[in-house]
Amino acid sequence: MNSIERVLKAVNFQKPDRIPIDLGGTRASGINAVVYDKLKKRMGINTPTKIHDTMQILAEVEMEVLERLHVDVVPLDASDAEWVRQSAQQGVKKRLFCGLEVYFQPKTNITVEKDGSWVLRNESAEAFARMPKNGFYFDFIRPTMSSKRIDPNAFQPCGTVADEQLEVMAQRARFLYENTDKAILGWGASISLIGLSALLSDNITQGSLDEWLIMLMAEKETAHDMMGRYVDAVIEQTKLYHQAIGDYCFAWGVASDDAGTQRGEFIAPELFVEMIKPHYKRLCDWVHANTNWKTYLHACGSIYHYIPEWIDAGIDILNPVQISAANMKPQCLMRDFGGKIVFWGGGCDTQKVLPLGTPEEIREHVRQNMNFFGSGEGGYVFTQVHNIQQNVPVENIEAMLAAAYEFG
Repeated sequence: MNSIERVLKAVNFQKPDRIPIDLGGTRASGINAVVYDKLKKRMGINTPTKIHDTMQILAEVEMEVLERLHVDVVPLDASDAEWVRQSAQQGVKKRLFCGLEVYFQPKTNITVEKDGSWVLRNESAEAFARMPKNGFYFDFIRPTMSSKRIDPNAFQPCGTVADEQLEVMAQRARFLYENTDKAILGWGASISLIGLSALLSDNITQGSLDEWLIMLMAEKETAHDMMGRYVDAVIEQTKLYHQAIGDYCFAWGVASDDAGTQRGEFIAPELFVEMIKPHYKRLCDWVHANTNWKTYLHACGSIYHYIPEWIDAGIDILNPVQISAANMKPQCLMRDFGGKIVFWGGGCDTQKVLPLGTPEEIREHVRQNMNFFGSGEGGYVFTQVHNIQQNVPVENIEAMLAAAYEFG
């Protein structure tokens, strides 16, 4: 059974020959460039390391590494279009704080401050993210809380995609489909409804998380109207991506909505059902009616009480399955939702076990998690809980991936 067949079996709740493995298939299942470089050099692979995600300093996981680690998934991400368009170039060469030379995507604009911190700038040279000296990744430069009033009329989400980007995505999808046996997971247009404030922090709309949460409670009609316009735009973009890519992808990332904290859901489940769920359902209904794609949702934290609502709304795949959060134990998730939604993640806790455990402890941890998640008829894809950070011992990563293959 090849990778495409294996993943399709899993996401359709059929038993594959082994549990599929993902490493780097999304921007929440990736690996920091520094530890990735160490990992591949231990395999005897000495190619230059490219950055897949500038904000998080995530590496592009190369095909040789995917093959050696038995990984079954590759990303098709609209944000990577510049790499593909200018594939003859290696990108912008920079030396990270640890001394490793890497290549960022072409046109990446990073400046260095007097204190040694890095500032990431957009095409207009405006600073939008900062990484402190000796830091591991960038953080956005924007307020989380603000007293500024959101202007609903100024919120005009874009419903188009540039023809050049669509062509690049189509070419990349065709190349991956014809030259690999990997399952292709697509990202390009997605919603973030609980986290909509991320789109409201520009100089036009002016808003922040606290203001948006107040609107969900106090200005419900206006909030519904804004989310409706948002979903309209995402549907129009998704329609264009589907016309370009078609069935090369097996699934599409419809939402990245970090809806939980470590201890519970971000908003009351009742408010989620009233305000958020209808908009998820409309997007998922469109995807299922007009494409063959599965719908893929990324949502961190303790989100147990949202899961049945997402299932009802049409979400097929849930990531990262943060098993260290409250109410997110694998055995409980499988007991209550196994066979109803595909769990994509939860294979290894990245908060404590992967960075702090021994290789043998990690092996046993992975074995136990795979026993729970793999107990059904398909419905599971292995990956760690979110991205592997720079300070994780490379021996631990090797132990995790070896265990995933062995016990899968």
